[in-house]
Amino acid sequence: MCALPAMTLSPKAVDFIDDARLTALTSAAPADFARVREIIAKSLSKEPLEVEETAALLSATDPGMIEEIFAAARQLKRDVYGNRIVLFAPIYVGNECLNDCLYCGFKRSNADAVRRTLDDDELRRQVEALEQVGHRRTILVFGEHPLYDADFIAHCVRVTYETKVGRGDIRRVNINAAPMDYEGYRTIKAAGIGTYQIFQETYHHATYAQLHPRNTRKGNYLYRLDGQGRAMEAGCDDVGIGALFGLHDWRFEVLGLVSHAVHLRRTYGVGPHTISFPRIRPASGVTLDHNYAQVDDEAFKRLIAVLRLSVPYTGLILTAREPPHVRREAMEFGVSQIDAGSRCEIGGYTDGGKKQNLDREQFALGDIRPLDVVMRELMADGYVPSFCTACYRLGRTGEHFMEFAIPGFIKRFCTPNALTTLEEYLTDYASPETRAAGEKIIADELAKIDEGPGKAEIVDRLRRIRDGGERDLYF
Repeated sequence: MCALPAMTLSPKAVDFIDDARLTALTSAAPADFARVREIIAKSLSKEPLEVEETAALLSATDPGMIEEIFAAARQLKRDVYGNRIVLFAPIYVGNECLNDCLYCGFKRSNADAVRRTLDDDELRRQVEALEQVGHRRTILVFGEHPLYDADFIAHCVRVTYETKVGRGDIRRVNINAAPMDYEGYRTIKAAGIGTYQIFQETYHHATYAQLHPRNTRKGNYLYRLDGQGRAMEAGCDDVGIGALFGLHDWRFEVLGLVSHAVHLRRTYGVGPHTISFPRIRPASGVTLDHNYAQVDDEAFKRLIAVLRLSVPYTGLILTAREPPHVRREAMEFGVSQIDAGSRCEIGGYTDGGKKQNLDREQFALGDIRPLDVVMRELMADGYVPSFCTACYRLGRTGEHFMEFAIPGFIKRFCTPNALTTLEEYLTDYASPETRAAGEKIIADELAKIDEGPGKAEIVDRLRRIRDGGERDLYF
């Protein structure tokens, strides 16, 4: 068994979360209309907001003011990302864990949890199961345990990329795992990963300490907070941050996430590639009581809208923890990525069955509909489902991604690549009903593109995919 790396901080490590300041901002008097509109105008010019400006948006109580925030979030989402939604699915590789997080079904003290780590053949079968329904992107999820060191994670990444069935392949592998030391990040980056995602869970120090016992590795707040910084210093230029909403006041957590984004941008020149904002869900061995700060659906939609306005170029991930109706309602307020057809059991895609088993999963999912059903609903609502991975494979990541994204040039790549990956899905995997919906959305999108060489090239590539059997044609 390999030892976990020493908990060595970056020279740039700093605890940038001031609880007293953020708490005061959450309880400040509501900003007036003029101030909110001034902040919205800044966001719509695609400038990231400061923490105080985010707090002003959170302070809104007037229904008309809140609706203006929602409308601005919708507009900014269209301006930066268009109407595309990127899809992926997670693969849970192993749930051995040294931590004892009180809200997690994988916590070490949960004697009912069925512990398992996929071997190579089992991992291949999970990858094949995703490929057989059309997925191109996955995130590998690991518990924090010596078994899951950097070499093991890198090996799993390589196995995932090498596994192909039919016309399927995984073109982007992201990672959700424990914070690493510099060499660990370098090892995993060399395997070809995309984003390295670490959730702080809660930014509130006292709540963090209450939920993460001090005798566990995760009990070190600053080491975890510094995780993305070390990753960037080690060459992982795309990092993801996240908070588990429902552990502390949701307004505080939004300010914590924005504080984190501001810190990364000022320290490393680029903010997080993604932000996740899952709500706490039932889990094996977990009792949800009054101490958890539950977030209702209206607050959930508000926090998504405010995050979109605060960090214009960061992808917002809406997870399958949420039930279908909430996902459908929340999508419009700035979401750019969702998972679909997901299972969070170890081996869940091949032997999980149609029902969830809490003893085998980290938490209960709210949406386990098949990918094809989710795709069809997205297109019925006017979204373009995308499996694009071109930017990552062409080096448009980190600061380079921002160079393309900030002027709005990213649309020149995203829409064509969304259409070609959608055409692949429609040709190889879609049900007749979903194919019909997809053909309509592709026609609608092509009608929006001016005639010329660029449009002709897109049309030609779609034909080559549909009729010629070519794949992976990207701009």
